[in-house]
Amino acid sequence: MDDSELVTAADIRLMQGLAQRVTAVGPELVNADATCGELAWNWGKGHARYGDGWPRRLWFAADELVAWGWAQLPHRVRRNDGSVRDVTGANLVYQVHPAHRALVDEVIDWYDAVAAGAERTVVASLADEFALERWAAHGYETDPASLGDKGFWTQLNLRELGDDYSRSHNHSHNHNKAHDLGGGSDPHNPAGQGELERPVLPHGFRFRTAEEVGPRAVVQAHVDAWAPSSYSAESYEGVRTTSPYRADLHVLVEAPGGTMATSTIMWLDEVNRTAQFEPVGTHPDYRRLGLARAMLLHGMHLARAAGARRMTVVCLGAPGHPAARGLYYSVGFREISRDAALIKAAGVGS
Repeated sequence: MDDSELVTAADIRLMQGLAQRVTAVGPELVNADATCGELAWNWGKGHARYGDGWPRRLWFAADELVAWGWAQLPHRVRRNDGSVRDVTGANLVYQVHPAHRALVDEVIDWYDAVAAGAERTVVASLADEFALERWAAHGYETDPASLGDKGFWTQLNLRELGDDYSRSHNHSHNHNKAHDLGGGSDPHNPAGQGELERPVLPHGFRFRTAEEVGPRAVVQAHVDAWAPSSYSAESYEGVRTTSPYRADLHVLVEAPGGTMATSTIMWLDEVNRTAQFEPVGTHPDYRRLGLARAMLLHGMHLARAAGARRMTVVCLGAPGHPAARGLYYSVGFREISRDAALIKAAGVGS
């Protein structure tokens, strides 16, 4: 059974369900842009504005989704500073369950048809050797722009949170109770990542949540961190109403003057007891103060109290992008997979 039409909210829930099943098999097999959190974030913030250029196709086996493709066709992005960016190529987000890997060829054929005439890009996990072979067979090559020190390929990072979360959060805005980060090997924490460190904020700063500060402050926090940005109140409304968004797991750090200095959303996958940070951003006037690091630690305590046993986060992996990777490594994350950015030039046959 298959079909092809524009992506809907119901489709996103099906896609997230497949992400959960693939995660259970092996998280390294989930494409970095096809995780539960990435799907929620990208759908939520963009569907109202760009959804008319988002065709998709679904493949089912015995009424269970086993593969999908979501094409993002050429479009125009208008940002809050008045600038405009034309996206002239197409991009594909996709996932195929490893038990149905032969469907990769059908996904590729569909994408080549729906994006015919445009430059086509796609990201696949390096751990999925079969898929990489099939993309190559269809004429897709490594995107030259992804290579080198400033390449844009991403890596998926993970850290274990452990089973004991009774000590994780005392509901204070200012700190959490936890043991100091330790080294060495722990049979209950095979990654050897230690207990969660206690987050410490500079004097006058405090942790907040989206349910406390409200939509206006939440939107402004994102725009400040990512300026120029197309994010808006409409974008946040889409995010807020997309499962599994929870305002109590949308964390911010408030500066003494009331500015939201940094923020992140944690997306909780209850099936796999995994939470993902996406996005993570800091106001340029408040960088290099340790705020993002404290927020991540605080967020992991909250996620563990909510039932998560591990955290994931995606970041740029090329050597020329050390900041985010160094931040995540400093709080115990380690790379578990990386992606391959592939491209097929406009006009190349399917």
